Parts: sequence; C-alpha cells; structure tokens
Amino acid sequence: MTEDLSRYHFPITDLFSRPSESYRLTADQVRFYRENGYLSGVKVLSDEQLGVLRNELAELIDPAHPGHELFYEFHANESADPSQVLFHALGAWRIKPALHDLLWNPAFLVPASQLLGGPVRFWHDQIFYKPARHGGVVIWHQDYSYWTRTTPVAHISCWIGLDDSTRANGCLHYVPGSHHWPLLPRASFANEMDAILDSLAPELRTQFKPAPIELKAGECSFHHPLMVHGSYANETAVPRRALVINAFRDGVTSASDEPLLEGVPAIPSGQKIEGRFFPLLFDQSV
Repeated sequence: MTEDLSRYHFPITDLFSRPSESYRLTADQVRFYRENGYLSGVKVLSDEQLGVLRNELAELIDPAHPGHELFYEFHANESADPSQVLFHALGAWRIKPALHDLLWNPAFLVPASQLLGGPVRFWHDQIFYKPARHGGVVIWHQDYSYWTRTTPVAHISCWIGLDDSTRANGCLHYVPGSHHWPLLPRASFANEMDAILDSLAPELRTQFKPAPIELKAGECSFHHPLMVHGSYANETAVPRRALVINAFRDGVTSASDEPLLEGVPAIPSGQKIEGRFFPLLFDQSV
C-alpha cells in the first residue's frame, strides 16, 4: 500500500531551499497583481526540480499506479471532445515526495504570502496534462465558482509549467481585470470552451479580451480566484504539462457540512479549515 504523505506537514526531501528575501516580489509586481488579477513569469523551479517532478508525473498518469486511491479526483480524460484528451487530477501531494514538497517551495510561498496578505494555508493541488497533438481545452471559468464551499474569497492559485507553454500548445489565457467581476455560474470542464460567454452581461462581454500567458518551463503565474481563465487545445508534437497549487489565507472557513474534498473528513460549516489535509504552509516574514 502506498504511504499517504499528507501526514507530513514539512518537506521530506532536500529538493527545495528555505525561504529568503530573494523570493520576494517587487512592489510593482504586487501592484500589477492587484490591478489585473494575475502575475506571470515568476521563476519557481530549477532544471533539477523540473526533472524530478516530470518523472513523478509520468508515473502518476498511469491509471494502474498503486497510489491512485489517494487522489481526491482522477480524470484520465475530462474533455468534452472524444478526439481530445485533458488529464486532470487532484491530490498528487499525498502520493509522491517531490510533488508533496512542492507545496513548501519558497519560490511559491513567499510571493503567495505577499499576494494573500497573510499566512498561507494549503487548499489542494492539481495536475493538468495535455498530450501532444490532441490535448483538450480547459473552458473559461472562475476557480471560486467551484470553491463556494469555502468562505471568504481569500484564495490564490499558482499555475506552474513543466514544459514551455505557448499559444500553439494550449497556454493559459487570462481576462485581465475580470477578478473584479461578480461570481459567474459554474460550468463543467466537460463543456464547450466558450460556454461562460452566455452568462456575461453586455458590459462584461466588451471587457472579455483574453491575454495569452506564455511561460518557460519552471515559470509560474499567480491568479485571483475570480479571474476568468481557460486554455485552448494542444496542437503541437510535444505535451503540455502543468501543476497547480491552490492555497488560501489562513482563517478561511468551511461553508458546507459536506466533505470539502472527496474522502476527507467534513469540517462543519463556519469552522476554520485546518488539520491534516489543509496544512499551514507559511507563517513568517522574510
């Protein structure tokens, strides 16, 4: 049986360094995030770290991997188009040591703490894998529309590329300023790319101007939970692999009496989200 690494609330390898001032964002970067709802091009992984994480990911996409019972969700294909593939899974931090320790990467934690304005607590991770030539789309959506079981809206997502992400292979697109929009209806990932557009009032339609976020492997982008974002198909001869760390400012509470993640004990509505599956990642100044 695969050991559940959620019992360890500290790094278990020496892959990542300790927090330091060198990881702090500039005032201009923080200001850009506040105004636009995202920040891109932040280097968070070295070549060595990329190699280790790619190897672990290659093992986990195999449906026969013995640790799969530890995933909260596992979708070998979440695409609405049977000719395309969108691999999507939650919970890799429980299964593989480098994917576990990625949560304690200071290159992520220090900026996340600045952008959240406080201590960083873990919400959940995600894997997005678009294979070569037929990698599927991720529809336009706001992350918080899937997270209304938590409150208040004090979350952040860090999208980390394990490959160069380009327009051709389905890079992430953001709609700048959309983090100021109201919460839009939730849609299934197995849907048409532009389904969300039917929910937009005329004035928001005029503001719907997606910006492609092209990144080098090892770079990340941070985005606000109300940011409208999505990605197109991968039509290239190489895969497009990404990891996402979702976190929130310590103090966010449950807004549901149901389990917040599949297989995780419920936290009653109104109570602070904490415990084994939601570790405090960072609570210090550097």
